[in-house]
Amino acid sequence: MATLKKILSMLRRQYGPPVLPPAKGPFELVLWENACYLLPDGRRQEVFEGLRKQVGLTPQAILAADRDVLLFWAIRGGMRPEVRVFRWLEIARICRDQFGGDLDRILSQTYAEAKKALKQFPNIGGPGAEKILMFCGAAPGLPLESNALRVLTRVGYGRDHLRNYGQTYKSVQDAIASEIPRDPANTAEAHLLLRQHGKEVCRNNGPLCHQCSISALCNYPAKTR
Repeated sequence: MATLKKILSMLRRQYGPPVLPPAKGPFELVLWENACYLLPDGRRQEVFEGLRKQVGLTPQAILAADRDVLLFWAIRGGMRPEVRVFRWLEIARICRDQFGGDLDRILSQTYAEAKKALKQFPNIGGPGAEKILMFCGAAPGLPLESNALRVLTRVGYGRDHLRNYGQTYKSVQDAIASEIPRDPANTAEAHLLLRQHGKEVCRNNGPLCHQCSISALCNYPAKTR
């Protein structure tokens, strides 16, 4: 099996350097995660930048915003826009009431404390909190989402426990533990490259193996020519 470093190098040649989210800091990254639902990344960025320009990306600005403006951008974010507006307001309220309007303060806490703090926000579970801390340069490991996890199991890292996502995740994390990039920028790049490959090529159904730069390293039984 190839090393994670080699796999990432091959993916970098296939896709080029990945683009980091425009969100900076934990509060903006929580909003980024809640910007849209089941829509492409381009739409997420459109909604996020719309909020930045017309509302402002601070708790105070969101709480004071015209609800019609929030609803306009929430509609651009997909289904159930009223729920999305509620979540944006709830994110702002939690930040104001629990963190004095400054969510950056969690970055001085322990990793476990910071994760617990982030999990208070809508739609932010353990993996989401880990991802946010990774983009803030405060994560000790390499958080993975489902697309990235699929790529790594197919090339031989860990085991795919078909009915237990948690077991699959742990087995992959254990397998890559000694190979994780130590530099925060490289960790974020690894996360994004693996995610992109899983979304665009190494798909759950109908993987495009003929477009895959790491196909020769893949152990997936249903690999197509």
